[in-house]
Amino acid sequence: ETPDPVIVRTPADYETFRIKASDGNYMAMICDPIRDKVPFNAFIEVFEPGGATPLHHHGHAHEMFFVLKGEGASHCEGLTHKIRTGDSFLVRPGHDHIVENTGAENLYCLTIMVPNEGFAELVRSGIPMAMSATDLEVLHRG
Repeated sequence: ETPDPVIVRTPADYETFRIKASDGNYMAMICDPIRDKVPFNAFIEVFEPGGATPLHHHGHAHEMFFVLKGEGASHCEGLTHKIRTGDSFLVRPGHDHIVENTGAENLYCLTIMVPNEGFAELVRSGIPMAMSATDLEVLHRG
Protein backbone atom coordinates (compact mmCIF):
# COMPACT_ATOMS: atom_id res chain seq x y z
CA GLU A 1 0.00 0.00 0.00
CA THR A 2 1.39 3.39 -1.03
CA PRO A 3 1.20 6.01 1.73
CA ASP A 4 -0.55 9.31 1.09
CA PRO A 5 1.90 11.87 -0.34
CA VAL A 6 0.74 14.47 2.22
CA ILE A 7 -0.57 13.97 5.75
CA VAL A 8 -2.73 16.77 7.15
CA ARG A 9 -4.00 16.66 10.72
CA THR A 10 -5.48 19.03 13.24
CA PRO A 11 -4.77 18.81 16.99
CA ALA A 12 -8.07 16.96 17.44
CA ASP A 13 -6.61 14.16 15.25
CA TYR A 14 -3.46 13.63 17.36
CA GLU A 15 -3.42 10.33 19.22
CA THR A 16 -2.39 11.17 22.78
CA PHE A 17 -0.75 8.92 25.37
CA ARG A 18 0.66 9.07 28.88
CA ILE A 19 3.38 6.42 29.16
CA LYS A 20 2.66 5.69 32.86
CA ALA A 21 -0.27 6.89 35.00
CA SER A 22 2.17 8.56 37.41
CA ASP A 23 3.95 10.58 34.68
CA GLY A 24 3.69 14.37 34.74
CA ASN A 25 3.86 14.58 30.96
CA TYR A 26 2.02 13.18 27.95
CA MET A 27 2.52 13.10 24.20
CA ALA A 28 0.18 13.94 21.32
CA MET A 29 1.54 12.17 18.25
CA ILE A 30 1.63 14.38 15.16
CA CYS A 31 3.31 11.69 13.04
CA ASP A 32 5.28 8.56 13.79
CA PRO A 33 6.69 5.42 12.16
CA ILE A 34 3.81 3.18 13.24
CA ARG A 35 0.85 5.15 11.94
CA ASP A 36 2.57 7.07 9.15
CA LYS A 37 5.55 4.98 8.01
CA VAL A 38 8.05 7.85 8.51
CA PRO A 39 11.58 7.48 10.01
CA PHE A 40 11.03 9.94 12.89
CA ASN A 41 8.62 11.02 15.61
CA ALA A 42 6.98 14.44 15.83
CA PHE A 43 4.71 15.15 18.77
CA ILE A 44 3.43 17.78 21.14
CA GLU A 45 4.80 17.00 24.58
CA VAL A 46 2.77 18.52 27.40
CA PHE A 47 4.35 18.84 30.83
CA GLU A 48 2.01 19.54 33.72
CA PRO A 49 3.22 21.92 36.48
CA GLY A 50 6.06 20.10 38.24
CA GLY A 51 6.08 17.41 35.53
CA ALA A 52 9.32 16.10 34.07
CA THR A 53 10.75 13.31 31.99
CA PRO A 54 12.72 10.67 33.86
CA LEU A 55 16.49 10.86 33.48
CA HIS A 56 17.19 9.06 30.21
CA HIS A 57 19.20 9.06 27.00
CA HIS A 58 18.81 7.84 23.44
CA GLY A 59 21.57 5.69 21.98
CA HIS A 60 21.28 6.91 18.38
CA ALA A 61 18.49 9.47 18.26
CA HIS A 62 18.70 13.24 18.20
CA GLU A 63 15.85 14.88 20.13
CA MET A 64 14.87 18.47 19.40
CA PHE A 65 12.44 20.52 21.47
CA PHE A 66 10.76 23.80 20.47
CA VAL A 67 8.90 25.50 23.33
CA LEU A 68 5.46 26.51 22.09
CA LYS A 69 4.26 27.86 25.43
CA GLY A 70 5.43 27.86 29.02
CA GLU A 71 8.66 27.76 30.94
CA GLY A 72 10.89 25.06 32.27
CA ALA A 73 14.41 23.72 32.38
CA SER A 74 16.53 21.37 30.31
CA HIS A 75 19.07 19.38 32.29
CA CYS A 76 21.80 17.57 30.39
CA GLU A 77 25.10 16.17 31.63
CA GLY A 78 25.13 18.40 34.72
CA LEU A 79 24.17 21.60 32.89
CA THR A 80 20.82 23.34 33.35
CA HIS A 81 19.30 25.71 30.81
CA LYS A 82 16.16 27.71 31.49
CA ILE A 83 13.68 27.45 28.62
CA ARG A 84 10.58 29.45 27.72
CA THR A 85 8.24 30.20 24.85
CA GLY A 86 10.14 30.47 21.57
CA ASP A 87 13.30 28.70 22.76
CA SER A 88 14.59 25.48 21.26
CA PHE A 89 17.20 22.95 22.28
CA LEU A 90 18.68 19.79 20.83
CA VAL A 91 19.93 16.79 22.79
CA ARG A 92 22.50 14.72 20.93
CA PRO A 93 22.52 10.91 21.18
CA GLY A 94 24.01 9.29 24.26
CA HIS A 95 23.54 12.19 26.68
CA ASP A 96 21.51 11.81 29.86
CA HIS A 97 18.80 14.46 30.05
CA ILE A 98 15.65 15.63 31.79
CA VAL A 99 13.10 18.22 30.68
CA GLU A 100 10.94 19.72 33.42
CA ASN A 101 8.16 22.24 33.80
CA THR A 102 9.14 24.89 36.35
CA GLY A 103 6.12 27.12 35.68
CA ALA A 104 2.64 27.36 37.14
CA GLU A 105 0.91 26.35 33.86
CA ASN A 106 1.46 23.55 31.34
CA LEU A 107 4.66 23.58 29.29
CA TYR A 108 4.08 22.73 25.61
CA CYS A 109 6.92 21.55 23.36
CA LEU A 110 7.01 20.47 19.75
CA THR A 111 9.40 17.51 20.01
CA ILE A 112 11.05 15.74 17.09
CA MET A 113 13.14 12.60 17.47
CA VAL A 114 15.23 11.07 14.67
CA PRO A 115 15.48 8.09 14.29
CA ASN A 116 12.56 6.46 16.12
CA GLU A 117 14.71 4.10 18.25
CA GLY A 118 11.58 2.36 19.58
CA PHE A 119 10.07 5.55 20.99
CA ALA A 120 6.78 5.41 19.08
CA GLU A 121 6.28 1.86 20.33
CA LEU A 122 6.97 2.98 23.93
CA VAL A 123 4.54 5.91 23.70
CA ARG A 124 1.82 3.83 22.03
CA SER A 125 2.14 1.15 24.74
CA GLY A 126 1.03 3.79 27.25
CA ILE A 127 -2.38 4.98 28.36
CA PRO A 128 -4.53 6.55 25.63
CA MET A 129 -6.09 9.85 26.64
CA ALA A 130 -7.74 12.93 25.17
CA MET A 131 -6.14 16.34 25.00
CA SER A 132 -7.92 18.85 27.24
CA ALA A 133 -9.89 21.82 25.96
CA THR A 134 -7.03 24.01 27.22
CA ASP A 135 -4.49 21.95 25.23
CA LEU A 136 -6.54 22.32 22.06
CA GLU A 137 -6.96 26.06 22.64
CA VAL A 138 -3.18 26.52 23.02
CA LEU A 139 -2.50 24.60 19.80
CA HIS A 140 -5.13 26.51 17.80
CA ARG A 141 -3.84 30.00 18.70
CA GLY A 142 -1.15 29.98 16.00
